[in-house]
Amino acid sequence: MNRIIVRTAGGVTALVAASLLLSGCAATVTPAATPAKTPATSANYPVTVLNCESTVTVTSAPERIVSIKSSATELLLALGVGDRIVGSAFLDGPLPKSLATAGADLNVISDFLPGQEAVLGLNPDFIYGGWESNFSADGVGERAALEALGVGSYVSPAACKGERMPDPLTFPTVFSEIEEAGKIFDAQPAADELVRSLESDLAGLVPSTDGATALWYSSGTTTPYVGAGIGSPAMIMEAAGLTNIFADVSDTWTSVGWESIIEANPGIIVLVDASWNTAAAKIAHLESDPATQVLDAVKNQRYIILPFASTEAGLRNVEAAASTIAQLAALNE
Repeated sequence: MNRIIVRTAGGVTALVAASLLLSGCAATVTPAATPAKTPATSANYPVTVLNCESTVTVTSAPERIVSIKSSATELLLALGVGDRIVGSAFLDGPLPKSLATAGADLNVISDFLPGQEAVLGLNPDFIYGGWESNFSADGVGERAALEALGVGSYVSPAACKGERMPDPLTFPTVFSEIEEAGKIFDAQPAADELVRSLESDLAGLVPSTDGATALWYSSGTTTPYVGAGIGSPAMIMEAAGLTNIFADVSDTWTSVGWESIIEANPGIIVLVDASWNTAAAKIAHLESDPATQVLDAVKNQRYIILPFASTEAGLRNVEAAASTIAQLAALNE
């Protein structure tokens, strides 16, 4: 098994016996024996990265990876290491067509955040999570406790909290994650090619010059949850030429009152489409509630719809910006 060292803010956690109890777990979880397939040594290792509040050192390419969230899973597939994914979970929607073949045989272990036993039962040597909160005693396990079992971890840097939270998130930050993942998973050529392609696509975008104001509506009816000023919603809207009505809120997403939305009266509403909270359901609410029927965007049905998986920081953000531009142009015809 790979020796993977995680240095947290509290110090270095040493490797201990595999029977160590994961923090917060009700029962002892013991990983299976070392995988039969031993990764080959590589001149590209060791790799050390500062990830959120942890320093992660990987001494050889992870061979048994569990991916949590679509952003992590899709990046691994795009890097060509899908055959090393032993389990994936918490997918936010179907894979894009470009990755459907590569991900056809994914072992999806949970539609939501899996527990420690389900994850460790796969004998992983690495867990790649899209959110920092994935790594908790109630989730896949705390990072230091996982490391003590020989299981490395990496969190999408865009999801880091505290001092490590991007402020604001930018496309270069997203691309940096791709490059970092390429180093960790020994897929640097694929990562470099992917970044070059995305940078070219981003440079080719022609944002709207209409100056339209927009609401990013993620979820919620009584209290809407919306895109704020420093996360991926703000980044995507800016790239498309939209003016975010909550650009002054220093957060990634935030909860607001309908009163503030009605006062801002956005000309466009960006709707996040998810199986558990569809764009159609949000439209039905907007068009049936007397309070929101007065909004210009609702009266004129000026909606832009984006799939959930393309709206969290990841390789589909450029695609989301391009789709926003195209849909906005169609609305203006």
